[in-house]
This record gives sequence, structure tokens and C-alpha cells, in this order.
Amino acid sequence: MAIVTAVAIVLYPTTMRTIVNLVIAFSLLVTSCSNEPSLQKFFVENSEKKDFIALDVSSNILNIDKANLTSEQATALASFDKMNIIAFKATPKNQLAYESEKAKLKTILKSEDYQQLMKFGSGGANASVSYVGADDDIKEFIFYANKKENGFAVIRVTGDNMNPSNVMTLLTVLQKSNIDLEQLKPLQGLLIK
Repeated sequence: MAIVTAVAIVLYPTTMRTIVNLVIAFSLLVTSCSNEPSLQKFFVENSEKKDFIALDVSSNILNIDKANLTSEQATALASFDKMNIIAFKATPKNQLAYESEKAKLKTILKSEDYQQLMKFGSGGANASVSYVGADDDIKEFIFYANKKENGFAVIRVTGDNMNPSNVMTLLTVLQKSNIDLEQLKPLQGLLIK
């Protein structure tokens, strides 16, 4: 078989290379496509559904005067790229859907891709903070919160070279920011109840 393949490559180099490239590309496509649930798939599949509110928020929402930042704060801000937010607004009529979607999210966030930093709850409200990546090169932070009466929200913060120190510094930068609330207006209905 190897001799036939070698002869075919010599006699028909362009055709064989094309076939080999197609086989390799198809193999990569098949192995890279996974049926496992992921947070990205959850966002894509639910962003247009009626019970969900989805937003993509860029770093310019912070409206920060960069001239007044320390070098550490500037580095932290530069590591932040954008936030993807998806929220499910719970109502008495959609409690089954709420429980189902919440269970899907919990399954996703319990996978080995997501490392939980902290989890807390009080009075029927629960929240957690997780991340994807290595401790010194975090690809994304995930903030998840839910309350049966209101629903749940997931905030996915993506960036480059993020680390826990940058996130803590970014929180101090947020205190100095003049957040553009117009970008967050779609979430207003979820928060007011």
C-alpha cells in the first residue's frame, strides 16, 4: 500500500497533495468539533431566545482617563478586552426553563476547563467566580450569579495576559471609572424587580 501511495504521489503530485491536504483538514475539523457543552456554545445558542438578554461590552464602557492611571493600573486595563453578558430573566411562567438552563450552566462551569476561585450565597442568591487558563495567563474570568425570583446572569471577561493581580487592580480602576450605563441598558429590566 505504501508503494502505491508513493507511486501515486510521484505520478500525480498535485492531485495527491490536494487529497492528502483535504484528508488532513477533514481530520482536524472532525477532531476539533466537540459536542461537549461550552460557555461559548451556551452564549451562541441562547443569545436570541426570548427569555435571555445578551450583550457584548467593550472596554471603552469604563470611560477612564488613562493619563491618571498608575503603570500597574494601565497594565491591568490593557489586559482587559471585552465582556460578554448573558442573563435569563425569570418569571412565574418560565420556571421550568429557568431550572433547565441553570442546570446546563452548572454542568458547563463544573467541567475541568473552568477553575473555580470562589463561591458564595445568601438568602436564595448564589454566585461564583471561575477562570479559564493558567494562573499567570488567564484567558477569561466568569462571574455567575442567580436568584430564583430574578433569574441568572453570566459575565464572561476576556483579555490577554490577565492574572488575579490584574483583576484586583482592575477593580480599583473601576472605582475611578465613569461607566457608560447606556451600554448596560438592556440589563435594567433584569435588575429591577
